[in-house]
Amino acid sequence: MRERLFLAADPLLGGTGVDRSGSAGRGNRSLTVAAPSGVERTEAAYRFLTVAAQVVAALFVMALPLSAALPIPAELENVGVTEKINEQVDLDLMFLDESAQPVALEDYFHPNRPVILNLVYYTCPMLCNLTLKGLTKSLGGVPWTPGEEFEVVTITINPAETPQLAREKKQAYLATYGRPAPGWHFLSDHQGNVKRLAEQLGFNYVYNEARGEFAHTAALFIITPQGKISRYLYGIEHQPSDLRLALTEAAESKFAFSPIDRLLLFCYHYDPDARAYVPFAMNFMRASGVVVLFGMGFALRRLWRGEATLRASGSPAGAK
Repeated sequence: MRERLFLAADPLLGGTGVDRSGSAGRGNRSLTVAAPSGVERTEAAYRFLTVAAQVVAALFVMALPLSAALPIPAELENVGVTEKINEQVDLDLMFLDESAQPVALEDYFHPNRPVILNLVYYTCPMLCNLTLKGLTKSLGGVPWTPGEEFEVVTITINPAETPQLAREKKQAYLATYGRPAPGWHFLSDHQGNVKRLAEQLGFNYVYNEARGEFAHTAALFIITPQGKISRYLYGIEHQPSDLRLALTEAAESKFAFSPIDRLLLFCYHYDPDARAYVPFAMNFMRASGVVVLFGMGFALRRLWRGEATLRASGSPAGAK
């Protein structure tokens, strides 16, 4: 009488099947290792992709009731960015520097030196701090120095914020940067010019008087040395290589539109009644689902091609 036991490992893990057999009377057992066939790998991969598809579908189903029950708050309807590539920024606009001295925007534009321009407000409780920290980290990976190869100009959109506050913010972020940065400037509004500049950049924000906060998005504006808009970079943190490429293009007066399907991050105080964070959460879920679907499509394409090759050859993969 013989006893036979087959242990099949998951082909996705690259495991093996174990065929253990032996004689009960004599106590003899033999161990045979069998590699999974190409068909087994394909079937296991299909099972994995099916489960992944179900997870993605569940995410979309979860997002649908949120979308219906929690529309974008009215405060965010006019918030966003309208790209104005190759349009000229008014370099005569006046602002206040960290020493409360009036300065023209053109003071920070020099030949062959592009400008990173970002609009924030220094007392922002959330997104602005994350954006400035992300910019500081990204700049740390760029082997150039602000004030030599390029300039950075940060301007508050809050007219009530003072040069003293701008100076304090500058000191804090330069300390984090950890390198000399004579070309990173923190400015304050002067005579309402920040609103004019925002309109020229296509940067649309809204002030909520009840909360004393600004609703806006996270974006960097890459400006050529002549003052024309070269590129928009969206999000909190950017790869140093992307930042360097954008600066190089701007220095050469090249212009590029950002992808249409960009993910905008809304800066707004969380209010359980208004549920202001819901639009970002929904966008994040949808974006993640799209990425997973693209990955599944790529994997399925490889599987189909592999299966067609196996059928054409008439032998399973791994057979000898």
